[in-house]
Amino acid sequence: MKKSNGKNIVISDRAFYITVRVFLGFFALIVLYPLIYIFSCSISTPESVMSGEVVVFPGDFSLAGYKAVFRTNGILLGFRNSVFYTVVGTLINVVMTVICAYPLSRKDLPGQRVFMKLFTFTMIFSGGMIPTYLLIRDLHMLNTVWAILIPGAMGVYNMIITRTYFMNSIPSELLEAAKLDGCDDVSYLKRVALPLSKPILAVITLFYAVGHWNSYFSAFLYLSDQKLYPLQIYLRDILISNKINQDTMMDGIGDAPVFGLEYTLKYSLIVVAVVPMLVIYPFVQKHFVKGVMIGAIKG
Repeated sequence: MKKSNGKNIVISDRAFYITVRVFLGFFALIVLYPLIYIFSCSISTPESVMSGEVVVFPGDFSLAGYKAVFRTNGILLGFRNSVFYTVVGTLINVVMTVICAYPLSRKDLPGQRVFMKLFTFTMIFSGGMIPTYLLIRDLHMLNTVWAILIPGAMGVYNMIITRTYFMNSIPSELLEAAKLDGCDDVSYLKRVALPLSKPILAVITLFYAVGHWNSYFSAFLYLSDQKLYPLQIYLRDILISNKINQDTMMDGIGDAPVFGLEYTLKYSLIVVAVVPMLVIYPFVQKHFVKGVMIGAIKG
């Protein structure tokens, strides 16, 4: 009887694992199919996309959409602006988060609980969109890059998980030993705490970078100069209207046929907008799970 029970358990375990793998494979296909479809459309001719020939694999091969993307001045300018907002904005975010999270992780900080309550309050309540717009206007930041970089200089949620990481993953004995060696707080943060905090720094860097790269609403509110538009504004306009300015397309692609090109252009632009984040993710993936789990669960 024991042997039969053991066999039944083994068979049930195998059936469970097979079922789980089937479901995971099915959901993976659901997630991957839109990506494959978009990429296939981006390397197909406009006629193939318009006629519905592209289902999984590309139709007639063509790079006209990518040529239009990289030869259109507005899109290239938007791409450059998005890179600038992402790099500079993420740098500001990480610096502000660290210099706020580290002091709040110290138990000897006077008024620590009061400061934490104030930060937590801002997660629940805010001034609203109109008062924020009026504040940006009164600070003379409208139609400047600072309207994109400064208002979201620090995310409270990211600060909390960074603070939790400092509290639970860096032993307090290290601070005591560093002070015995004559190390002050700034030197300890720079030489000891930060090198030991690579997992959580990778996590918040990814969070901030993805947020900046995908952001368009702040630019939509605060910017009117097209020279400052990020790539997502151009992507939004093309996806909503399903067309772009014909004069811009003619300037960008020269003698190439314009008819139907907006169909492949939008797919090519989506691919171009997604690739930078896909390139960054593998470099921080090894720290991602560790940083989130340690920073968010403990404490």
